[in-house]
Amino acid sequence: MKDFKEKLSLVPTKPGSYQMKNKDGIIIYVGKAKNLQKRLRSYFTRTVTGKTKMLVDDIDDFEYIVTSSELESLILEITLIKKYDPKYNILLRDDKSYPYIELTNDKYPTLKVVRNVKRKRNKNHLYGPYPNVNAARKTVNMINRIYPLRKCDKLKKDLCLYYHIGECLGYCKKEIAPEIIEEMKKEIITFLKGDPKHITEKIKVDMEKASSNMNYEKALELKKMLEDIETTLRRQKIDLNKEYNFDMVNYYSDNNYLSIELFFIRDGLLFGRHNEIITSLGDISNEVIEYLIKFYDKGILPRELLVPSDIDRDLLSEYFNIKVNSPQKGKLKSLLDLCRENAKEQLELQEETLKKDDEERLKAINELKELLHLDKLHRMESFDNSHLFGTFYVGGMVVFDDFLPNKDLYRKYKISTEVKDDLGAMKEVIYRRYFKTIMEESYTPDLIVMDGGKLQINACKEILNSLNLNIPVIGLVKDKTHRTNKIMTDNYEILEVDKDSKLFLFLTRIQEEVHRYAITYHRNIKAKGALSSMLDVVPGIGEVRKKELLKKYGSLKKMKEASLEELSTIVGKDTASKLKSYLQEM
Repeated sequence: MKDFKEKLSLVPTKPGSYQMKNKDGIIIYVGKAKNLQKRLRSYFTRTVTGKTKMLVDDIDDFEYIVTSSELESLILEITLIKKYDPKYNILLRDDKSYPYIELTNDKYPTLKVVRNVKRKRNKNHLYGPYPNVNAARKTVNMINRIYPLRKCDKLKKDLCLYYHIGECLGYCKKEIAPEIIEEMKKEIITFLKGDPKHITEKIKVDMEKASSNMNYEKALELKKMLEDIETTLRRQKIDLNKEYNFDMVNYYSDNNYLSIELFFIRDGLLFGRHNEIITSLGDISNEVIEYLIKFYDKGILPRELLVPSDIDRDLLSEYFNIKVNSPQKGKLKSLLDLCRENAKEQLELQEETLKKDDEERLKAINELKELLHLDKLHRMESFDNSHLFGTFYVGGMVVFDDFLPNKDLYRKYKISTEVKDDLGAMKEVIYRRYFKTIMEESYTPDLIVMDGGKLQINACKEILNSLNLNIPVIGLVKDKTHRTNKIMTDNYEILEVDKDSKLFLFLTRIQEEVHRYAITYHRNIKAKGALSSMLDVVPGIGEVRKKELLKKYGSLKKMKEASLEELSTIVGKDTASKLKSYLQEM
């Protein structure tokens, strides 16, 4: 560890953000502090263990930026984390946003499960989040069966099956009185807020009717539905005198692990809970704040957030622009304590498994470093491509940090229509990925993992050499039965690695993940069967042009019939030519 005594003496005691760098000048950690000097000294003047020790051992230099307030330092910290994605900052193990139930405010409303709640949904009713996506889907399916809402995304030309089985009012052909729709919406909203009275009454009526008609199978199904509702609401009910709406966070830390627990309270109900365990650097309060900012970046902020007293609620309130409180007594304090107990319980349940997994990953990283003679090995990238109809390739890139997937950095690529083979597609994706790196002066990985042998390694090296980049490359080679059985270096050396070892397992996980990621892109397109999805793979067509094409033509048949000149008026001559070629292949 370097001696920073002299440099530390020059650091001001003002608020700001600091950036730790390794010997290559790469930012490996970004933090913030009320007192920069005190915080920076703490890294080098106390005994550190675990992840903190790994960070301190990796520090070759540090920089800092003074700000006029702690809020400014927090905003700067988050901005720099997003820009540099530092190695030691929090990596969320589950990057998925939670689903919500959406009741649209259309003339003929629909009810569905949605994830992308950051879109313009101000006019629609959103309920959630639902940590259990199956519960959300089950709820939506149940309501859609009981209430004849619109089921299709766009009104069809004729009455469909939903109308004939009584689950739609036939909005495409019939004029429905607004008061009927408003009554349905009112009852659905009441239910989603935790009052099941209207729905349970409807189920009981239908159940008795089915029983009278000797349709015992349907009656039993409705009875089970009724029991599910009652059980769910009974478990969720919290003894609060008011219909509170808030989120609550608490934590428990032990042995360099930090367990963070969130409760979602809606209208006096425990709507759901979320737990995440992360490796900690010891600055607990700051890590909880950083975690919450990352968590709510993907979802909707609550009206109010309750936190333990050692978390800076004023800072969070300023940053989120919501009410943040720390209850000191009463039922809310008891609930906050329960939140902490849940955090502790989750950590105690998972700690041994997490510790073992961390040790196995660290051992595998060190083993691979020795095999490849690398000084550092943190970030690995891997590429794969897939195609539609033998042409129109798309590519995918996955990123793993210390053998953990970093899904925020995954990327999809549309590939030029001139490309007709796997190697050509691979070269284009790799070129675009690392040319962008050069232009934006962003990070490069410590290792590229190719799915294949000499041909794939050569294709990658050719592009890297053309960009004057020196990044180590390995290939995962398959045998005649298409099972990975060898690791090849960029010097075509075969590495002797036990196929039952953790290292081999971690590397093949990367291989499987990138294959899944690329092929899922096409499978989703095929499954949707939607023209808008098909257009996503045509280079040169973004959201604006796609909307214009859909607005003008509306169907694949009409678009195919359009002339090159007609298409050119919307997307330009070059893109129109690619689109025409693409449509002919379909």
